[in-house]
Amino acid sequence: MGHGIAHGAAAAGYDTILFDVAPAALDRAKAAIAAIGEKSIELRKQTVDQRDAMLARLEMTTSLPDAVREADMVIEAVPEQLDLKLSTFHEVEAHARAGAVLATNTSALSISEMAAVLDDPSRLGGMHFFNPVHRMKLVEVVRAQETSDATIAAIQDVAAAMGKETVLIRESPGLVTSRINAMIGNEAFYMLQDGVASARDIDKALKLGLNHPMGPFELVDLVGLDVRLSILKYLHRTLGEKFRPCPLLEQYVNEGRLGKKVGRGVYDY
Repeated sequence: MGHGIAHGAAAAGYDTILFDVAPAALDRAKAAIAAIGEKSIELRKQTVDQRDAMLARLEMTTSLPDAVREADMVIEAVPEQLDLKLSTFHEVEAHARAGAVLATNTSALSISEMAAVLDDPSRLGGMHFFNPVHRMKLVEVVRAQETSDATIAAIQDVAAAMGKETVLIRESPGLVTSRINAMIGNEAFYMLQDGVASARDIDKALKLGLNHPMGPFELVDLVGLDVRLSILKYLHRTLGEKFRPCPLLEQYVNEGRLGKKVGRGVYDY
């Protein structure tokens, strides 16, 4: 997700710095962004010169202060762990300019809780992208309790410059898409657990019968089973029993079947 957002920003003409604590993650991000550029050239969506100009606007660093010091906007896309997001925003505010807009890519967590660690909570809003960023058109823009109109406008403007459509959402657990996707995906696991149908047939049924671009198991393998489980646990705590995670999903996560990123989830890769 992080490299997808960085690619989208650089492709939109913004000078972009991608930060990660791990040099290996930045190497993977660089390779992934280069692959997106090559595919775009192959599909004649951009020229070699346009690709090279995009890459020239992109820097990578393992220093968070260097990444945010001169930024007009900082978009956070760390894993869905509230403590990690809180510590990240605390450090970002310590080094970012006073006027910089802050955005979180969270798909489920409380933005108001994140904003509470800031001296100026009005500068933080939600900017939820979808994976893969370069293909997916939607960004959910989220207004937390103290998010200012100026922050919302800046997030919407940047999303539009990146070629995205936006929907404006009042902060709520799971927003719109994650809340619905979590319910569908969890029910699919219950159906698999109960032997209603195979994973492939459940995926096929939703793709061909409901016109979903991906089946629920294909999607969870892309997103990460651990990420989906974390979201479900949060929704279960905040919205109640209907979001209790399926035991089979928990079993897969405990077995290390986390999806494409490790080579095995519901399916093997």
